[in-house]
Amino acid sequence: MGKLFSVLMVGDVEGSPGRDILARLLPELRQEFALDFVVVNGENAAGGFGITPGIADSFFHLGVDVITTGNHVWKNKEIFRIIETEKRLLRPCNMPAGTPGHGAGLFMKNGVAVGVVNAIGRVYMDPQDCPFKVARERGMALQEKGASILLLDFHAEATSEKVAMGHHLDGLYSAVAGTHTHVQTADARVLPGGTGFITDLGMTGPHDSVIGVRKEKALRKFVTGMPARFEVAEEGVAFNGAVFRIDPETGRTDSVVPLFRST
Repeated sequence: MGKLFSVLMVGDVEGSPGRDILARLLPELRQEFALDFVVVNGENAAGGFGITPGIADSFFHLGVDVITTGNHVWKNKEIFRIIETEKRLLRPCNMPAGTPGHGAGLFMKNGVAVGVVNAIGRVYMDPQDCPFKVARERGMALQEKGASILLLDFHAEATSEKVAMGHHLDGLYSAVAGTHTHVQTADARVLPGGTGFITDLGMTGPHDSVIGVRKEKALRKFVTGMPARFEVAEEGVAFNGAVFRIDPETGRTDSVVPLFRST
């Protein structure tokens, strides 16, 4: 085995608290883990809903290689200005034909061809094309283009759907990481076929909250059933993600290290 390729995948960045801790910790993590490649889910980066061109640009200036998204990708209309031209900003690949933007991409980094795919689940989510079929097709297409490492951000609600995706793609993808639920799961592992897996990376943002929302706002909705305007919380900010150490010669993951760093 030669030098392992170190990939950091970061869980949903929530508002300005998430953006701030990402900016503070990424340089340290880059040095600590000798990072080669960074994927960040940015679909909640703009006040909890969507992402703007300016925020995307700030992430790229931090050294983020690819930004993935999910069901909130269209919440900020400014994103339509760059979604077609900025190939480092992905939206789920299994959205209907004709949807603006790109669901996958091939990126060269440190002499390694890395394929990144973004998919969205269908259980308890808006209906989309089959993520299992599309993620496999996109992965195989990227391999044919020369990708030696394949990464999937699977933005899905149900843990069962995310675990099923890991097994479905085991041996094809180097890493499958779930996002969307904002709660990091304690099941990071390498599957039998060599695919690094975690059901959910968690949330990079305020953890003294209800999945990023101010507690009093979320409690009003749950306790009274009355509508409430959700606002991003500010306390208990933490960084969630995972580092996948991958053999670029085989595409197999050697180890998965989940990260939970607080301020």
